[in-house]
Amino acid sequence: MSIPRKIAIFGASGQIGIKATEFALEHGCQVRALLRDPEKLPEALRSKVDVVKGDVTKEEDVKATVAGQDAVVVTLGTRNDLKPTTVLSDGMKNIVAAMKQQGVQLVSVCISAFLFYEPEKVPAIFHALNADHQRMYDILKESSLKWIAVLPPHFTDEPSSHYSVKHGSSPGRAISKQDLGAFMIESLSNPEHYGQTCGIANTPEAGDK
Repeated sequence: MSIPRKIAIFGASGQIGIKATEFALEHGCQVRALLRDPEKLPEALRSKVDVVKGDVTKEEDVKATVAGQDAVVVTLGTRNDLKPTTVLSDGMKNIVAAMKQQGVQLVSVCISAFLFYEPEKVPAIFHALNADHQRMYDILKESSLKWIAVLPPHFTDEPSSHYSVKHGSSPGRAISKQDLGAFMIESLSNPEHYGQTCGIANTPEAGDK
């Protein structure tokens, strides 16, 4: 299968969203991005992307972003804000609803790798934010869509390298932003990842791409 031609990206101005956007554009995809602040997307990308100015917590903005697309990529985050929130899960709920309404099936979602941990082993500082990642994950699993949950470990600015993907657990401690962004797009065309929780990490030997 080839990479979907039209892709909606939520969180395109974040660290991973930018890499996913770059990869999609480099591979001939048409990208639409929902952005609260379009200025946060680098101009070199903004001029090539169909930007929808709006908020993921607003149903109409999400519907406008998903309309006419072949697939969706979700790299939502709170940057360094660790306070309790429902923004991520509220956004996920809107995205799933819009996809179902408009017949879009494929979605890859970046979620915290802390979901691989036993709850008591998650550092206390991350408990509140992790709870919303869990809500995102639950919404995704119950969606009946062709979903891919990507749970990356620490991400780095290292150049692209070999990486491994493992269903149900993490294969390592770190992943380059470039490789993670690429996988968010590439996984959409790989049915073996549908309905799977994917751990991903750079590894010394060639991984499963």
